[in-house]
Parts: sequence; structure tokens; C-alpha cells
Amino acid sequence: MKNTMLEMSRYAALARQAVAEGVVLLKNEAVLPLAPGGRAALFGYAQFHYYKSGTGSGGLVNVTHVPNLPEILGGDGGYRLDAEVQARYAAWLTDHPYEMGTGWAQEPWFQPEMPLDEEFVRAAAQRTDTAFIVIGRTAGEDQDNTNTPGSFLLTEGEENMLALVCRYFNKSVVLLNVGNIIDMQWVARYNPGAVAYIWQGGQEGCRGVLDVLNGTVSPSGKLPDTIASTPADYPAADHYGADDQNFYAEDIYVGYRYFETFSPENVLYPFGFGLSYTKFDVQLLSADENADGITAFATVKNIGARPGKEVVQLYCTAPQGLLGKPAKVLCAFAKTKTLAPGESQTLTLTAPWRNFASYDDSGAAGHKSAFVLEAGDYVFSLGTDVRHSVAAFTVTLPLMVVEQLESAAAPATAFERVRPGADSSLAWEPVPTEAELPEIRRAARLPKEHPQTGDKGIRLQDVADGMADMTDFVAQLSDDELCTIVRGEGMNSPRVTPGTAGAIGGVSDALQHYGLPAACCSDGPSGIRMDCGTVAFAMPNGTCLAATFNEELSEELYSMEGLELRKNHVDTLLGPGINIHRHPLNGRNFEYFSEDPLLTGKMACAQLRGLHRWGVTGTIKHFAANNQEHRRHFVESVVSERALREIYLRGFEIAVKEGHARSIMTSYNPLNGYWTASNYDLVTTILRGQWGYTGLVMSDWWAEGNDRGGAGSTKHVAAMVRAQNDVFMVVADPEHNSGGDDLAAALAEGRLTRGELQRSAANICRFLLQTPAFRRSIGRTSALDDQLEAMAEQDMQQAAQNILPLTLRDGTAIDIAAIDNGYRRTTAFRVTAAEGGSYTLHLRCRAMLGSSPLAQIPVSVFAGRAFLKTITITGTQTDWCDFTVSLPALNTGDEFFLRFYFGQSGMELGAAILKK
Repeated sequence: MKNTMLEMSRYAALARQAVAEGVVLLKNEAVLPLAPGGRAALFGYAQFHYYKSGTGSGGLVNVTHVPNLPEILGGDGGYRLDAEVQARYAAWLTDHPYEMGTGWAQEPWFQPEMPLDEEFVRAAAQRTDTAFIVIGRTAGEDQDNTNTPGSFLLTEGEENMLALVCRYFNKSVVLLNVGNIIDMQWVARYNPGAVAYIWQGGQEGCRGVLDVLNGTVSPSGKLPDTIASTPADYPAADHYGADDQNFYAEDIYVGYRYFETFSPENVLYPFGFGLSYTKFDVQLLSADENADGITAFATVKNIGARPGKEVVQLYCTAPQGLLGKPAKVLCAFAKTKTLAPGESQTLTLTAPWRNFASYDDSGAAGHKSAFVLEAGDYVFSLGTDVRHSVAAFTVTLPLMVVEQLESAAAPATAFERVRPGADSSLAWEPVPTEAELPEIRRAARLPKEHPQTGDKGIRLQDVADGMADMTDFVAQLSDDELCTIVRGEGMNSPRVTPGTAGAIGGVSDALQHYGLPAACCSDGPSGIRMDCGTVAFAMPNGTCLAATFNEELSEELYSMEGLELRKNHVDTLLGPGINIHRHPLNGRNFEYFSEDPLLTGKMACAQLRGLHRWGVTGTIKHFAANNQEHRRHFVESVVSERALREIYLRGFEIAVKEGHARSIMTSYNPLNGYWTASNYDLVTTILRGQWGYTGLVMSDWWAEGNDRGGAGSTKHVAAMVRAQNDVFMVVADPEHNSGGDDLAAALAEGRLTRGELQRSAANICRFLLQTPAFRRSIGRTSALDDQLEAMAEQDMQQAAQNILPLTLRDGTAIDIAAIDNGYRRTTAFRVTAAEGGSYTLHLRCRAMLGSSPLAQIPVSVFAGRAFLKTITITGTQTDWCDFTVSLPALNTGDEFFLRFYFGQSGMELGAAILKK
């Protein structure tokens, strides 16, 4: 369908460009680019199953087709792939099909390699002198990587493949289809001619890779993380993966901040590094100091023979002073346009004071709880990665207080942290602990309670039109309605787009009576997750997008995502994920951007700007310090206030202040004594008070809250509302408190005030006012909405993967063996009604043994294009469960398609019977 706004060809082209610009070329010994049409052999299992994303909620995007590497590299603009190598793999795959795993967090992180013998590889090398070697990995939610073969390390089969192929082929190119950095020590062992991280590029990933391989695009991706020799070299290694508490003893010395300061010899590839097919000369033109910070102007000239782009990075080396500083901190970056050979471009690099200020959590610099610039020389280095940046200019500053704040969210537990010693060696110092309890702060700053008035006829539209103010509107809500509004409904709420994560706002008929729409939220960073089977566009993963260092490109790409969200009536995408890559074994690093908070924040802003063009938004997550998946609901992050301010909160702060974020999701983990959804200092003191955030805050799905010193529980929603985590996500029936939370009891006992409930209700309503759902509810749609509606209607006409005949009468049993309950599989029956009437489908199902307890296993049922119901069970439901689905009334002889869609594997069917 031709559409001038949501043009799918443009969407695909932008994603393809993002993949190409995100490819990081680490090594190239005159192997690449390889001109189209040449002969090449393709090795590695992952060539046949390209990992478009990681796993879990951030990767469950339904797509029609994801091309693999043989399909693209063997097609237009590609190469003549060696037929014998392809045939050998095809025969082997017949007996070794792709292993999907058994459901949520049970997917294998790799696929076993086909054994290669020396004679086979030698013969292939005689037919063609270029080999592509593909190594694939996935990881994701609820299961971390491990420092073992098949995860962070290579398997024996992969090592053997690299040894033989690199030995016999004149030209060898290793392509890493991974969501996160992996072990790279093998490069020295096998010495391939070229090595590139191609990441997980969504549905256009393989096409973007081809553009780099054949030279259509010169690689310009830069590492968003430092690659060290081993996982043990990372500063968090001794304080990562614990069951109960992780002490962030490395403090602000994360990634390159640590390696450039204390351990440069353990770096294999530095932060910001990436090769090109051409060469650039970077020169400083000038640098100015102004009231807000530093502005530098740099000229970049392409002095090579091919067109290309370059990323210029500005680093600051601050005086050690009394606080101690990293050797270098990224304070600005910019990317050129495509420069022809001999062409130049001048870039502006703007570095506000805050980008290289230090937070004084101890008072050592004389200004406790302030961002300061200690007196001395600030040396600014310019370059194309952190290691090879060179001193370009120096600014001498007096002691400056950049921003005075108050202490908040400091740890209660004493521990020691890293800092530079007198001789710049690694030393330790005690971490300052909390000076004031957040409970005292809350008690002194309780919001005013507004007398309840009952229904005065004020509707949310009246607030939007300036006919009433929010205070009077919220004052109408009863206690029951206030308790209802702070509960999200899901998953698969019938009030919003089928198959999505949840509904917010108008989650009861009583609330909708006041004109509150139900706003829709959907996973996730890699595209729109709709467990009913609706197809969406699969985006490049977060690490890939960060590697582009291209804010403008990400904004354009997410503008298309914004249109797609609006087409599907999704008001907020649950992303971007902006946690810091503290350690390379975190399973969800694929969703997040980088080890650096500035790059993280800037990429988040770019995505938000793109989404905001079309009235939708993104929910930035997971706030905060969610840096491992192992026991993610329980393991406490114990972090200094300085590390929070400079590292783990900084990306969120940038997204709020510069990206104008409207929605934030708290994390599962406790942080400094409080589960984040109930952390008053985090959500109220810092986020809302110090950053000026006025938007919505929601919990992660079935997250826990607690009172000080108490255990976490999903029932402690009162503690969340006190913290201004406005919405607990999710329950099946918000109006009748199906989650059994403590809101009513806490209100009656005085542990929660009515004013606090009213405050969260107002936050929710302000969010709703900005949504397309609200505009639809009052009939204020546009020609764009009409166009997108027509496009969505056409999308609903997708063909099922198999269609089976079924004659319908009372008691008709569907052969459950005919229903494909595999991952993202659809089965359709052409139903002919032998007897008219109203029918109900009775479905018996359970979770397969061995499913993760946190698994969400949905099946959606459709009659023709009409969505009927989504049934979701969890991995704990291993006993038979009975569900019913009502069908539309039928006349004798009517025909329709009854369609089942499984959004995840792991559901066992016991019976499916149609009864009158």
C-alpha cells in the first residue's frame, strides 16, 4: 500500500543504513571491501539463522521474514557463494535443525557448529580465496551471558573452524552476529584478515552488512564499549553476579574510565575504536570557553581514496584535585556527513560544564552534594577513539560549583570504592553513606490533599481545553477510583491493542466515564511486540545503534517507528533501554547502548525526538542500576551517590532534560536499600525534584516494592505511590484489585495519604493528555490517522501459515495435534457452521515442564480479522488450566477462519472444544 508518511521502503532503508553505520570494523588487512561478483565461501551455522535481536520482551517482534546471510550475500550486489560449502551445510542442517529452546529464557545462546575437516576446507580454498566466517550469539532477559564456551567464549567447534579457514584461505573475514561484545583473544591466535562486529541488526541487518562488505558504505561504526582481554579484567568483575548484593566498588571507573586510568595494558580494542576504508585528518580549528561550557570546532578532511564518514570524539582530562578523576571522560562527539575524497567538514563539539564536572558526595572539595569543577588545568583531547585522542587545548579553571543539589539515594551500607592514589595507582576510600532518611524528607514534603468533590461533570477534555484545571478534575475521584487508576491492566488488556503489554489510565468503566482513555504500552526496544501475531518492523539492537554515533540517523529511524506505533494504537514503546554496560556478561546489554553515559543519553534523546514527532513516546528504562539478569528481582545494587550521579543516572538525566522524556520505567532491583519502584529519593527527590520531571513513572511488570528494612513484594503498591512511581504494572482487574495490593489498607492506616494518590493520578492524567489515545477518544484525529487506519486494516489480512477445514456443531473437538504451538506459529481452520448459534471455545492448557517461572506464554485467538482474546499463562502454571473464548454469533452455513497464534513456545494444549 502506497503511503506517503509510513513508507515501508524508507523505513527499511533507514534501518539498513543504521546497520551499515553501526558495523564496527576492528581489523582489515587489505581484505575489505570485496567487490561484488567475486567468489566466496561462507562458513558458520549462524549464516543460516541470523540473530535479528536478543531474547525476552525486547526481542519478541513478529516479522514476516528475516533474510539470512546466504540469501543476501548470494544475491544482488553480493558474491558467487561456493556451492559445495553451501551443500555440505544444507545436508548437515537436515539432521541438525535450529534449536529454539523450550520457552522464555530457555533459548540456547549458540548453535553447535558443523565439524570441518582439513581436506574439505583446503579444497574450498582452492576454488575461492575469500571466506566469510559467521559467529552468532544471543542472550537476553532473565538469563545472563557466562564466561563459558558458547556464550562469551568460542566453542571448540568455532575455534576449529577459525583455525582451518584462516589457515587455508588467503582472505578471511570474521563477522560477529552478536548483541554484545564477546571474547576477542582468538584474533591473535588465528589472525583472520578482517574482523567486524555486525551486531543484531533487525530485519534489515544482513542487507546493511552487505553494504559494508561490498564497499557501498565505508564502515564508520565505533565501539560503544571497551574490549578487554578477559571478563576478569573489567573493574566490576569481583562485584558482579552475586545473589543478594552487588557492591559497585569500581565506582565511577566504569569501562574506559577505568582502563585508561588504571589498566591500559589490558585493552584489546579501546572505546570509540573502529576502522574505515578511507583515512581522515582531524584538526582543531578553535575552542571557546563560554558561560555554559566549552565549544570546540574541528575540521575533518577525507585524505583517502573512498567516500566515508568519521566520528570525532572530545575527551577531557580533569585535574585530580581532592576528588580523584578518570584519565579521560567523553564530553562531546559529532559525526560527519559522507565525505568524498579530498572533501572537508567543520564539526561543532559542545561540552557543557556538567559533561565533565564531578559530583562531590563527601564534601572533600568543599561543596558536598554539588557538581563541581576543581581548580586546575583541564586538558581536552581530540581524536577518533579514547586511546588515540591527543591533547588539543587546555582550559584553566578556578573552583566552580556547577550545580548545588542535596544528598539523595546514598547507600546505607558502608563499603569502599576505587580512586586514584597519590601516584595515580589504584587506591581505596570509604563511600559516604546516607545523611538523611528519605522517610523524613517525604514527611516534610507531603503533597496537599484536595477535598473530594464527587462527580462534578468535569471531564479530561475540559482540562485539555482549559475549561477546568487538573486539581479540580482529580478531586472528583473517589478513593476506590484513585486506587484503580494507579494500577495498570495487562498483559493483553482488552482495552488496548491486542497482544500488547498493558493499559494505563482508563482501566475501568468508572474511570472512562471521566473521559480517561486507556493508553497502550508495548515492548520494546527492538520493535513493537504484539503477542496476537500482528507483524511489526524489527529494529537494529541498541548496541548497534549506539555504535553509529549518529544521533540524526537514529532520530529519523525512530520517526518511522513513531508512525508505526501510531498506526497500531500504541502510545508508548517500552524503550529505549538505557542502562549502562557495567559488565559484558549482562544478558540485556543488547538492549542497552554503551558503557558511557553521555553516548547513552544522547542516543536516547535521538530516539525520543523521533517518536515525539508523531505524538507517541518511549518509556526509558530501567531506572536504575539494573545491570544483571541473575536474580534481577532481588539482588541489591549498592552504589555511591557519586557513581549514581555521574554514571548510572546520567543517561536518564540527559533523556529527561534534553529529550523531554514523558514516561519512565523503574527497575526490578533494589537500590541502596529500596526496591526502585518504592525508592522515594530516586523517583521523587532526584527525578522529579532535581531534574524537574513531570511525566509518568511506571513499574516494571510485577515489580516489587518495600518499606525501609522490609522485604519486597508486588503487593506493596502503597510504597510505590509514596515514591511517585505512579502505576504498578500490571494486574488483570485493576478495579477489583486482582493483585491484592495494600493501597486501601495503607490509606486507611495512614501509611499512604490521599494527596499522594491524587498526585499520581494527576501525573497519569497529564501523560494521557499527550497521547493519541486521548485524541481518538475525543474525536480529534487527522488525515494521517485515517491513512494509518487504512494501512492497519490491510495488515490484518495476512495469510495464515496453514489452513485446515473444520465443520462446526455443538461439541466439535479440534484435533490439538493439528495446532502448531511452536514459537510465533499460526494455525488457521476454515470453519463451516453446520449448526448456527452462539459458540464458546473451551481451551485447556498448561505450561510445559521446565519452563522458566517468569515465562509469559500467550496464545491469541481470532475469528477472521477480528481479535477475540489472548490467553496468557506463566511458567508456574504447570497444572491444567481451563479458559473460554466467546465466538461471534453464527448462522447455519456461515464460514470464517478460526486462527490460533502462539507468541512464545512452552504451552501444552490438552483440549480445544467448541460448544454452544
